[in-house]
Amino acid sequence: MYNGDTAIVATQYSYLPSWLSFLVDKDRAAEAGIELFEAVYSEWISIPSDERPKLVVFGESLGSFGAESAFSGLHDIRNRTDAALFVGPPNSNPLWSRFVGDRDEGSPEILPIYREGLWLRFAGLPEDVKNPDTEWASPRTLYLQHASDPIVWWSPGLMFSEPDWLREKRGRDVLSTLNWIPLVTFLQISADMMSSTGYPAGHGHWYGENQTDAWASIIAPDGWTDKQTQELHELMAPDD
Repeated sequence: MYNGDTAIVATQYSYLPSWLSFLVDKDRAAEAGIELFEAVYSEWISIPSDERPKLVVFGESLGSFGAESAFSGLHDIRNRTDAALFVGPPNSNPLWSRFVGDRDEGSPEILPIYREGLWLRFAGLPEDVKNPDTEWASPRTLYLQHASDPIVWWSPGLMFSEPDWLREKRGRDVLSTLNWIPLVTFLQISADMMSSTGYPAGHGHWYGENQTDAWASIIAPDGWTDKQTQELHELMAPDD
């Protein structure tokens, strides 16, 4: 998308598999996310404003938890980045939980609308970024989350209370036969966490080539077209 004119800075926060780190090693992910962003930001802010590159934050799965941890809220993200993309966020992500909990009345948990979508949006599929059909100002923040992603919807609260995502209209790939049963549903989603990838993009914890559309929606270069987004999407898709 940027013809190689990019630099990526990343750290490994744990040697454990992501789902296991999610359960036992979240503090380390948060510490790593904070230290990484602050180190990059301190260098970036020292560059004259007319020479600075765009500063973009990305995190997937538990990485989104770490990336979120560097910020106090949406205003902070807007002030210190040019865009942010969080993919497959765990249910315990503090900012994600806050945004979803404060969603506009009538919008569902699986695809919330937050403050009329002016700065922050949620999507399961690429076209969801157009909901609502109102202005989406920059800098933009986007969460990708599938209705069938157990990483997003697993929480200890499942043991004792029915979540909104089961009370409200089901997501497109959530079985109508899935009903909330105390403890049982918690165990079902817990088991799903260990086999949540290996599906086509758009399902489970696999976001794949749909991430190209996400990037295009939040920080496409000048002159970038929908046709180029589609071509890049097809290029990134795995062969059948």
